[in-house]
Amino acid sequence: MDPRELRNAFGQFATGVTVVTCTNAAGEPHGATVNAFTAVSLDPPLAQVTLARHSKACEFLNGKPFAINVLAADQLDVAWHFAGRAAEEAPAWLEGPTAPVLDRTATTISCLPWRTYDGGDHLIIIGEVTEVQIPGRDPLLFHGGAFRHLSPLETGVVWSGSIDNPDSGWFDATAVFTPLSKSSAMPTSA
Repeated sequence: MDPRELRNAFGQFATGVTVVTCTNAAGEPHGATVNAFTAVSLDPPLAQVTLARHSKACEFLNGKPFAINVLAADQLDVAWHFAGRAAEEAPAWLEGPTAPVLDRTATTISCLPWRTYDGGDHLIIIGEVTEVQIPGRDPLLFHGGAFRHLSPLETGVVWSGSIDNPDSGWFDATAVFTPLSKSSAMPTSA
């Protein structure tokens, strides 16, 4: 399998963008941009990230707590910062319940170490979720090698040409409809 072709195929799956955060050997905050994140289980509450086997983050995560910071749509500079292109202004850190977290994210998922599995050139790291924070901000997305953002789903011209368009409010929650009686609904024959 050609690695570039496989990477392009994987890139057709749109994902969110996360920064996995932890502390380094000196106890300082450390982060790595990761788009290989998924929910694993609700009971027990588990989440998974997949990191390049030889990354510094893998070394720091070995049996240590971490947080998964789902980046907000306006945090492109944060994504690049933790991918190796340092931002002019360093991202703001907050103290999290298990590990340092980033400020102004779309969601933060704090984890304790649960299991690590061999994933070829990556390690599959599963954390037990201890706390989540959901500020309600739209997420930053990644698809086809480019960062993206959410936009309203275009439904076409069907609704715009219809008088019962839900956006126009033709029928609202207070509308009352009286059924026609059988005699008034059927025309009489002459």
